Amino acid sequence: MSASKKIAIVLFNLGGPDGPDAVQPFLFNLFSDKAIIRLPQPLRWMVAKLISSRRAPVAREIYEQIGGRSPILPLTQAQGEALEMALREEGEVKTFIAMRYWHPFAYEAAEAIRNWGADEIILLPLYPQYSTTTTESSFLDWDAAVAKAGLSAPTKAICCYPMEPGFITAHAALLNAAIASAPDKNMRVLFSAHGLPESVIKAGDPYQAQVEQSCAAIVAALNQPGLDWITSYQSRVGPMKWIGPSTDDEIRRAGAEGKSLIVVPVAFVSEHSETLVELDIEYGHLAAEAGVPSYIRVPALATEPHFIEALASLVRDLRSEGGILCPLEAAGQPCTREITLKSVA
Repeated sequence: MSASKKIAIVLFNLGGPDGPDAVQPFLFNLFSDKAIIRLPQPLRWMVAKLISSRRAPVAREIYEQIGGRSPILPLTQAQGEALEMALREEGEVKTFIAMRYWHPFAYEAAEAIRNWGADEIILLPLYPQYSTTTTESSFLDWDAAVAKAGLSAPTKAICCYPMEPGFITAHAALLNAAIASAPDKNMRVLFSAHGLPESVIKAGDPYQAQVEQSCAAIVAALNQPGLDWITSYQSRVGPMKWIGPSTDDEIRRAGAEGKSLIVVPVAFVSEHSETLVELDIEYGHLAAEAGVPSYIRVPALATEPHFIEALASLVRDLRSEGGILCPLEAAGQPCTREITLKSVA
């Protein structure tokens, strides 16, 4: 491979408001996504307008607890810089960020890549586990952005990496440190992931299965026989039935059983409102009220060296392959993604 090639790596994530005035439009963009609110237009637009206006005051209060804005963009920028360093021998590598619901949007990333003059493009979602509500939504958004920007460089994509060895090692390293420092050895490890409506999973979304694959692989890497652990799901909203068990119910159960908790954000690779507020503050208070003796939250992966090397390894593997790389399929396991990217060569 030529060292002179300009390689653009697009990092996908959900994004977050960069100030109080951005909270309501961020929420509107979120609930306007047909992957989130599965209604036809103009009904979806009306529902998004209603929900975003009603939820904005509460959401602003949530963000006030972490400085009035989401930290996800600067944290993603740091991940991008670390990845560029890890891939410096691949050629001229530059990362671009495409957030789904707030700046920088996919169309901004596509225009920046076009102006930079990339020779090839790698699409790398910062969603380790594939879902129609995250990965697929971001990829469809990217296809629209590419068409708008007139971007035509050869493109390849990574689908998911729920059991990528470096990803698992990174989680195991952080969790092992938390276990070693825990004051109470009568503990349970609680892997917490963002929840989804049960109907989404029943429609074929592989997210829950992949989350639980990740958790089992992390536990296996710890090699601690008899470890008490469970997978749970947070952020449930609305009247519909969501996948479970729910993280708040599991916190109450731990309190009733006198169990201490070590909580792992297994589907989030960056700190944001659902880790810093929901897990740390809201669930921390709930744990105290429920009588949980000790409550420890393991940090998100961020720039943990094993994780960055895992992303770099995925990029290297993809460059020697073609199309969409799914490590699960490469390992002979099923991946039920259905997305076909028009922009992928």
